[in-house]
Amino acid sequence: MDMKARTLFRHFKESIKNLGRNGWMTVASISAVAVALMIVGLFLTVMLNLNQIANHIENDVEVRVYIDRTANSQEQDALKKQIQQIKDVKSIKYISRAEGLKELMKDFGKDADVIKPYQGDQNPLNDAFEIKTQKPKQTEAVANKVSKLDNVSDVSYGKGYVKKLFKVVDIARNVGIVLILGLLFTAIFLIANTIKLTIVARSTEIEIMKLVGATNSFVRWPYFLEGLFLGVIGALIPVILLLTAYHELYNYFIRNSYQTYLFIRLIPFSKMSLYLSALLIIIGAVIGVWGSLTSIRKYLRV
Repeated sequence: MDMKARTLFRHFKESIKNLGRNGWMTVASISAVAVALMIVGLFLTVMLNLNQIANHIENDVEVRVYIDRTANSQEQDALKKQIQQIKDVKSIKYISRAEGLKELMKDFGKDADVIKPYQGDQNPLNDAFEIKTQKPKQTEAVANKVSKLDNVSDVSYGKGYVKKLFKVVDIARNVGIVLILGLLFTAIFLIANTIKLTIVARSTEIEIMKLVGATNSFVRWPYFLEGLFLGVIGALIPVILLLTAYHELYNYFIRNSYQTYLFIRLIPFSKMSLYLSALLIIIGAVIGVWGSLTSIRKYLRV
């Protein structure tokens, strides 16, 4: 056990020495990792936030059921029970005429004085139920079922707009996935080939070690660790830069209340730092190790 620990420590020291010994090749490898993962990280940040915004938009879709003004309280209760029995209904909230007018006045903001004369008995609005579905895409089906019930004056859910919204959201997500995968493959190719150059430059050293009796695993371990270090160090650079920029952007949105007025809800910095750090460091480590091990393979056949 002690022998294995000493051997592993020797490989660790050797890999660190190799990083310093190869100078510009190490800088080139780390730079390649950093640049490639900076682009990947930027797209990941944008796509994760677009997905967050899309989820909020989808979840804000609701069905507003306007109750017939002639319906009494018993008929309203009966209608509520019928709606609750519809399979895909998640929640139902009663909104009185007075509450509906308050919401409208809030939406009008500074121009709310125009609506004030319509308070009380002059209120032209209907009592309503606000319905949330189990899944946003079930909105239209639920709205169609509710519209057929008794004592329903009208049903509003953004007909036509909702379908287009879901279509745009799906296209944006699919395009984002394709772009991220394309960038990842490009990054893997670029980083792996840069790391290969550092291995090729030391091919004679590997062959000599094999000729004097070194086992494949003994030769491979320092390069495994070296690739791991190159990938992780290269990933830390874009992580620091991207998170610094994201922290400033997130605080800017909070200070200017864009999250409230523009409904652009960015992922909180704490969550984004966790997502981005984990993804980029894992990607960098995997590509670094893979580039080193695939490059050294042919030189072990001596």
